Amino acid sequence: MTIQELFIYFLIFQVVNFLGTWKLYIKSGFKPWEAIIPVYNFIILMKIIKRPRWWVILLFIPTINIIMFIVILIRLLNVFGKNSYKDYFLIIITSGLYIFYINYNSKTKYNSESSNSSNNNLKETISSLIFAIIAATIVHNYIIQPYIIPTGSLERSLLIGDFLFVSKFHYGARAPMTALSLPMVHDTIPLLKIRSYLKNPQYPYLRLPAVQKIKRNDIVVFNWPADTVRKFFVKEKGVKKPIDKKSNYVKRCVGVSGDTLEIINGYVYINGKKNILPERARVQYNFNAYSNEGISSRKLLKLGIGDFYRKFKIDNINQISYNEILPYLVGTSGNTRENFVVITKKNGLPMKLINKLNLKISELLEVEKKLTLTIKESILLKNQKWIDSVVMDVNNSKTPNTDFFPNKIPYNWNEDFFGPIIIPKKDQTIIISKKNLPLYKKIIVDYEKNKLKTDKENIYINGKKVSEYKFKQDYYWMMGDNRHQSEDSRVWGFVPIDHIVGKPVFIWFSIDGINDGIKNWRIRWDRVFTTVDGPGKRISYFPYFISVIIIWQLIVFIKKLIKKSD
Repeated sequence: MTIQELFIYFLIFQVVNFLGTWKLYIKSGFKPWEAIIPVYNFIILMKIIKRPRWWVILLFIPTINIIMFIVILIRLLNVFGKNSYKDYFLIIITSGLYIFYINYNSKTKYNSESSNSSNNNLKETISSLIFAIIAATIVHNYIIQPYIIPTGSLERSLLIGDFLFVSKFHYGARAPMTALSLPMVHDTIPLLKIRSYLKNPQYPYLRLPAVQKIKRNDIVVFNWPADTVRKFFVKEKGVKKPIDKKSNYVKRCVGVSGDTLEIINGYVYINGKKNILPERARVQYNFNAYSNEGISSRKLLKLGIGDFYRKFKIDNINQISYNEILPYLVGTSGNTRENFVVITKKNGLPMKLINKLNLKISELLEVEKKLTLTIKESILLKNQKWIDSVVMDVNNSKTPNTDFFPNKIPYNWNEDFFGPIIIPKKDQTIIISKKNLPLYKKIIVDYEKNKLKTDKENIYINGKKVSEYKFKQDYYWMMGDNRHQSEDSRVWGFVPIDHIVGKPVFIWFSIDGINDGIKNWRIRWDRVFTTVDGPGKRISYFPYFISVIIIWQLIVFIKKLIKKSD
């Protein structure tokens, strides 16, 4: 929605508001013209319902204003003697239009004292709950938001099952763009599994002043530009959503506006120099390890390496035992009892379950094993006497494809060899041609809302023949730290500034095995109450937090004892 369209919506609302309330203003002792002047009419309305003037501010905060609209209408019903649940139901179900009936009903009388009569405990409880929701929504939208890491694309910098606090104010809080949406939920109503918002109307993009700019190598939460997903890693047709209702992603910003990025042999280069990562970054790559004597899973785990699969041969499998071990499997091979092999994650199969099912099981020692390692882990593994060699699994196949950005032939980029590519900056002008148009087409058409046409030789933007283009906003390049297991900008391209949600700042809880069922949950105490970024080793502040709580409770207890003795 443009500013002009928003202004038209506002004028329509003002007219409807005037037609539905002007007689109520008269009955309250005010002039009818006071019901038509924007903003001033809301101030007078607060006087009518005996509520503080600062409530008017809440009427201009997206999402909050919908809740306040209902609250104010209910208060308005109260001062005109309508206190039944039937009245409340009608005002909500008619989206406020029931006020027209109250306005034009000759029997309607003003009684300011009724707005303060609150003998009904249920009404008081509901009122308190509403304002708790309003306060929580303001915090959620403009200050800090909880977030859970759902996938391993940032392993091991951030882990699956990390519960984060994401700061909205570091990069400037983005005001909600979807006008009609339930508070405190993203795109779906829990349990009901239905959409939590209406696609229209939409507010124009607005971001509050930032505390800091997005820096290279910051971890950033953003709305996924490539529409949305219902299930991660499941390819399906995108579902068109408003920007602020697109799926939330978290990646590392390896390139900022104005940078020239290139990936060579899996390593990121910015402006011709190899990207230097922060101290806590744990970037991983795919490696192939080789050993003629076989690679022992036990030895790998002893070294602290755990991102790999294990293969077990089972000699006496049957349908009943297979159903029992199925939750622990990631795959199988072989189709007879004599050559049946199961594939598991690093923990294998529980020994209790093996004994219970009386399985004859043996682990297969592979002479070649695929591993996901950091560079330090690969060096550590190379130095083991029982390992012959460790080689990074680099994709050297540079063939024209549509799998990687810009998803158009004849571009032949892949996850390990990509670019060079310029990351657009606001007000930057580039020469544009049929050759480089695929790189910036989505920006021109989808993100910056221009009309684009081409013929055999020329490019037309908004009906004008052009040879250059000036960008309207900043863009960023996001990549996962698990470089070969991450769907990121290498697949879907640039992330516009209007898609930025916030900066992860704090891990307040962490569960290992969060996707494996509650019985397999294990709390990672060393990650609880830790900062996301920063110098040095990660330190948990949870013991300090507990100490403060204990000291505080002791002080309260001592004060009570002293007061009691007095």
